Formats: sequence, C-alpha cells, structure tokens
Amino acid sequence: MIEGLPRREREVFEALCRLGQASNSEVRLTLSDPLSDSAVRTLLARLEAKQLVVRAAGEGGVVYAPAPRPEAIATGALRRTVDTFFAGNAVSAATALLGMGQKLKPEDLAALQRLIDDAKERQ
Repeated sequence: MIEGLPRREREVFEALCRLGQASNSEVRLTLSDPLSDSAVRTLLARLEAKQLVVRAAGEGGVVYAPAPRPEAIATGALRRTVDTFFAGNAVSAATALLGMGQKLKPEDLAALQRLIDDAKERQ
C-alpha cells in the first residue's frame, strides 16, 4: 500500500501517522529534512487524492489525518521492517521485539501463547 509511494510522500504520510492528526506546519516540523509549507501541502494533497489522508477543518485551520485503515498500514510497515532488517524472517523480528527488555503483562503473554497455539494448529 504505502510501499509504492515516492520517498517524500511516504515520509510525510509516516509523520502524519505518528502524529495522528496535524496541520501542515506540524507535519513539516517533524520531518528530518524539512520542506517548505507549500511542498508539504502539495504532498498532503497527493496523499489525499490517493485516499490515504483525510482533511478536515480544525480550530486553527485545516488538519490532516491518516485515512482510517491503520491495520493495513501497520501491516505494510511491519512487513517492510521485517524485510529490511530481518531478511524477511518474522521469527527473528519477534525474537528481537521480545528481547527489548520490556516486561510483558500476563495478558500479553497469554495472547502471544494463543497466537502460537493457533499457528501450530494451522500447520
């Protein structure tokens, strides 16, 4: 989905996803290599035309938000991350996530175990 976007469109879209909802200026300030306001507006308009971004009137003017498809976006982003950093190996990625030292809640561990059990049953 977003994999096929040009680099700058993807960067603006990912910034907007992190922010949740933002004005043109707020998006621009989060970019690692800032663009002009008009360039960011143009990129947001392109993303809106591709139905990846929605625009609404806010208190201070126009605000943008990712179109409501977070699961599809997250799946694509995760797939790119696994492909890029783990040579496509989901087990290595999961191992890295679990090894980050974050203490898991019992309900999180139970959910992970259910997913593992479901995967075993599908084999």
